[in-house]
Amino acid sequence: MGDNGGMPIDEQLAAAVDVARAAVDEAADAGTVGDHVRAVEDGDRLVSHHFTCLKAGYEGWYWSVSVSRAPDSDRVTINDVVLLPGDEAIVAPAWTPYKERIRPGDLSPGDVLPPDEDDIRLVPSWSAGDGDEQAPDRFFAREVGLGREWVLSFEGRELAADRWQEGEQGPDAAIAQQASGVCHSCGFMVSLAGPLSERFGVCANGMANDDGKVVSFDHGCGAHSGARLSRSASAQALPPPVFDTVGVDEVEHF
Repeated sequence: MGDNGGMPIDEQLAAAVDVARAAVDEAADAGTVGDHVRAVEDGDRLVSHHFTCLKAGYEGWYWSVSVSRAPDSDRVTINDVVLLPGDEAIVAPAWTPYKERIRPGDLSPGDVLPPDEDDIRLVPSWSAGDGDEQAPDRFFAREVGLGREWVLSFEGRELAADRWQEGEQGPDAAIAQQASGVCHSCGFMVSLAGPLSERFGVCANGMANDDGKVVSFDHGCGAHSGARLSRSASAQALPPPVFDTVGVDEVEHF
């Protein structure tokens, strides 16, 4: 009599189509309830009746009326009436939390974006040196922290390094592919301090696209300190004009 997934359905509840329709007709707007589609077994003496939804804008949705009865009782009870999306229904996309939707550059003045409590990119400054062969002890880690409560973890450093290396300030950027020299040999590169100093620096060329940005050593651009114009790109001396329209002709007077 209905779609019950192989389970025995309560015959009395499955037959209560008129009772379910009366409930949905009372709850829904007039003219929005269509034909009875199926009866579904939801549990022991618990059945849902599905009706087609005719409400404008709700194509593929259906009304669901949940009915039940007590043991050894013939009385059918209406539990709830809800409007649900079917497999072909158009529904809103799944909600994405604000923190997962925000992207670099989205923050405006006054916006606050605190890190997660278990953010793997950060560790307490007193433990920053644990397991790092380059940091001999925690005292050194506290000095590196400069009084900060949190500092970058090893994972945080690697995530930042990979992001910079693969971004527009890395070697794969189009401008770097056409550059005659790399940032490591450029006089405008300012050195960093700390673990990332072996791979990155800061561009200090005010005429370069990456001025004030972290660049990888193997990045580059046309504003390299060693860049020189080729002979073909230099200003060329022009030959004398064929017709001199500027000079004054000397005229012999008789």
